[in-house]
Amino acid sequence: MSTKTNSGNFFEDFRIGQEIRHATPRTVTEGDIALYTALYGPRFAFNSSAEFARNMGLESAPLDDLAAFHVAFGKTVPDVSLNAVANLGYAGGRFGVPVFPGDTISTASTVIGLKENSNKQTGVVYVRSIGTNQRAEMVVDYVRWVMVRKRDVEAVVPEQKVPELPGSVAASDLVIPAGLTTAGYDVIAAGSPYLWDDYQVGEKIDHVDGTTIEEAEHMMATRLWQNTAKVHFNQHTEGQGRFGRRLIYGGHIISIARALSFNGLANAFKVVAINGGRHVNPTFAGDTIYAWSEVLEKLDIPGRTDVGALRLRLVALKNQPAAGFTLKGEDGKDDPAVVLDFDYTVLMARKG
Repeated sequence: MSTKTNSGNFFEDFRIGQEIRHATPRTVTEGDIALYTALYGPRFAFNSSAEFARNMGLESAPLDDLAAFHVAFGKTVPDVSLNAVANLGYAGGRFGVPVFPGDTISTASTVIGLKENSNKQTGVVYVRSIGTNQRAEMVVDYVRWVMVRKRDVEAVVPEQKVPELPGSVAASDLVIPAGLTTAGYDVIAAGSPYLWDDYQVGEKIDHVDGTTIEEAEHMMATRLWQNTAKVHFNQHTEGQGRFGRRLIYGGHIISIARALSFNGLANAFKVVAINGGRHVNPTFAGDTIYAWSEVLEKLDIPGRTDVGALRLRLVALKNQPAAGFTLKGEDGKDDPAVVLDFDYTVLMARKG
């Protein structure tokens, strides 16, 4: 048989400092926006209404920031995580210029860390990935780490290093869209009267609603983002694996939880940073996702009095409502119901 096909990189194929330009640039369309809405149900006015966005100084309603993240992320899968066991976490992520229909996103990655696991069958690969538009402007820039299978358990990786991961993104490093204004911000159209001033550090918000994941939905999403990781789409191979079925793409859970957060954070109109995050436990079709948020920090934006930032902890649970839930069991370990622990920063209009 021909060997022209791509079997993906295994752990021993990576090297510290390796730079990878990923294939298949993706032009975003109105269809992507419609599918994103159908899959996750977000209701943020900034991304839903062209008129709302124009009143805030943008040319039109931009693509949801997490949709832009998924497009950029999907490009990396054939080179970074085609042979992954699991995507483990994120750090130091920033969103750049807004993405509009007609923009084309490309992604490149640099390997910044490698650590073989003690079982010698897998290792963790750390990469920094940058998505850019057709003008070479940064759309999203983030670090992630993923557990990848080895092709040969006896293979030796010449250099290993666990990188120092970026901490939370400082207010001065957040990218504010050019021309953004909240002078005429319409809280009625946005769906909530609560602005930046109304939230307090330590406040916890139960987003109340739940969303059950259907098999067809997560498969459609995996294909929409051109995510080719076997753990998500191939039941023939994954049915024989550890879990006996396909795993839900972790980004799918992030977008569901973010959409659920509208109920309580409707005026958190734009995601500007991913400070950190873990996919704590696997999720499968048929699971119902609930979410709650905690306000970790209130940030002033340098030179701005009309908009502020909230650093939030977003926790997603499967088959377990958030009310009264404790994250850790008596043994100090993560509860099996926790599927996502996500630290991110949003923009929100201020009063006055």
